[in-house]
Amino acid sequence: MSENPILNNIDFEVEQTPFYYYDMALLDRTLDAVNEASADARYKVHYAVKANADMPILKAVMAKGLGADTVSGGEIQAAIEAGFKPEDIVFAGVGKSDREIELALEAGISCFNVESKAELAVIAEIASRMNRVADIALRINPDIDAHTHHYITTGLAENKFGINMELLDDVLASVAKYPSVKLTGLHFHIGSQITDNAPYALLCERINALQEQFEAKGYRLATINVGGGLGIDYDDPDRNPIPDFKSYFDVFRKHLILREGQELHFELGRSIVAQCGSLITRVLYVKEGVKKRFAIVDAGFNDLIRPALYQAHHKIQNLTSTASEEEVYDVVGPICESSDVFSEDERLPLTHRGDILALRSAGAYGRIMASQYNCRPIARGVYKD
Repeated sequence: MSENPILNNIDFEVEQTPFYYYDMALLDRTLDAVNEASADARYKVHYAVKANADMPILKAVMAKGLGADTVSGGEIQAAIEAGFKPEDIVFAGVGKSDREIELALEAGISCFNVESKAELAVIAEIASRMNRVADIALRINPDIDAHTHHYITTGLAENKFGINMELLDDVLASVAKYPSVKLTGLHFHIGSQITDNAPYALLCERINALQEQFEAKGYRLATINVGGGLGIDYDDPDRNPIPDFKSYFDVFRKHLILREGQELHFELGRSIVAQCGSLITRVLYVKEGVKKRFAIVDAGFNDLIRPALYQAHHKIQNLTSTASEEEVYDVVGPICESSDVFSEDERLPLTHRGDILALRSAGAYGRIMASQYNCRPIARGVYKD
């Protein structure tokens, strides 16, 4: 137990739970692994800010030379505050407001990932009014099933995200009408928590065919953006703390045909920050039911919504129990909703009131998605090397 870095770094006699614990040394090693695996002058990795926008996290990512993938004006501002250069920031999202578009143009970001003909018209109008030319990439849905949860599958033909390939000619005709926009690339994102590289190989094939179509129409594209979505090991984070970035990037090296001078952009989020974060919570009560035993903790789905929203499972560890005996518990929170359940039938060492539990792999889509439901405060972040 004493070798656990969380126990070594935190005094639980005085520390108030729940809180997020971040292993910044692991984040540093993960970023090094990304940079090593993507070492190619043509490759540019952007960090998906939506995964985790805590300022210490953003500054650590920026310091390693990554760009920023943003989906709101707030994320653009956070990235700039963290030190990202505007020319290293891209702006995606299906619902960019006029003010967000203005902010992005004022900041001088590198590219708008355009998701519809309607959005294209608005960006063109605002850019014209501001006497700017907006560099854009068209986000295209390649109709690829990434075989992930239906809430985070984004690359099918008909989706709120992106442009259906059947509508491309119509959108391109609109691009040609607007002198205030410049088409510089294509953008794709087929989903999240993808643990099989086969969909990425298929994506490469679709992009290769699309590039030929665009070239036949006279378009030379400076960038291809393949999004992100690389998954992590939620079941055994200690065995696999850093994803297999080499295999991921090698798929694109093997299957994607880049043109001379063309850049390939990536947007990784979860795979970079998920494993460095844990939600730390204290057991309030152990409730004995007729058929079940409940470990009621002081963290709720307002702190970590993934289990309630996606039916996701995070490995749960009892950091303080020294018991060799194990029991089965439903680990539940205090929120007044039946969905406030972190895990059912979780096998843990014998657990008592006051024990400290860690919900692992919570560095992505954890604290960033937290709310103040039931008037509960947002759990703070604790950052340790």
